[in-house]
Amino acid sequence: MSDIPPPGAASSPAAPTSPGPPRLTRLVFHGPLSERRADALVRRLAANAPATVLDLGCGWAELLLRVLAAVPGATGTGVDLSGDDLDRARRAARDRGLADRVTLLEESAVDTGRGPADLVLCVGSSQALTTVEPPEHLPRALRALRELVTDDGRVLLGEGFWQRTPTPAELSGMWPRASASDHPGLAALLDLTVEAGFRPEWTETATLEEWEEFESAYQADVEVWLARNPGHPLAAGTRERADRHRAQWMHYRGVLGLAFLTLVPVVR
Repeated sequence: MSDIPPPGAASSPAAPTSPGPPRLTRLVFHGPLSERRADALVRRLAANAPATVLDLGCGWAELLLRVLAAVPGATGTGVDLSGDDLDRARRAARDRGLADRVTLLEESAVDTGRGPADLVLCVGSSQALTTVEPPEHLPRALRALRELVTDDGRVLLGEGFWQRTPTPAELSGMWPRASASDHPGLAALLDLTVEAGFRPEWTETATLEEWEEFESAYQADVEVWLARNPGHPLAAGTRERADRHRAQWMHYRGVLGLAFLTLVPVVR
């Protein structure tokens, strides 16, 4: 998704001074997560009164900041490799008066020593916990999460799963080298969490409406920009990437799911 160029990506002498397309201004969460579900997740996670929160692959740290706002006195740490995303998170923390309670670090989550924490958030970022390539990474990532959460804490895992087995035609139009083995089914995903030392307290999945809101908002800035700037030097490449992403979405729409699993660690 990051292949759409940010504003001002081209700066040759012949290029106009007008910037390229805006970047993701329509999104609050970088995934299929509605405000309604986010509010329910935060209420449930905050009810356990975590004193420390760790967000792995935090991106804009939106959920982390909302949990901190809901739990007075809690402190949080967010880890991500994207400096731009962390800058956005820092601005949001300052705007909400949370900058003194959150630390945002540009570093890898592999073998991180930032835990254990009372609440660990890992939404769409399990691949950041290990050098093992997907899909084989998942058991190792889940074991790492168990080491990063306190015995009486919680983990919020956001993980992809197949809602049904994709057809060869559907796979051929998804991401490069897409395979039916790229994701488990939901039942198999839950089994993997249990094998890693958790019990699933709450299981929920993104709806088609949430996916459509996310994918539309993801593309909206670029599509409007392309309609208004068809002759811009960046337009041809941006158009090709936008069209490719939309075609991929149409192939995984209704096939790829995202589970939000609230996991309780089994006491050892």
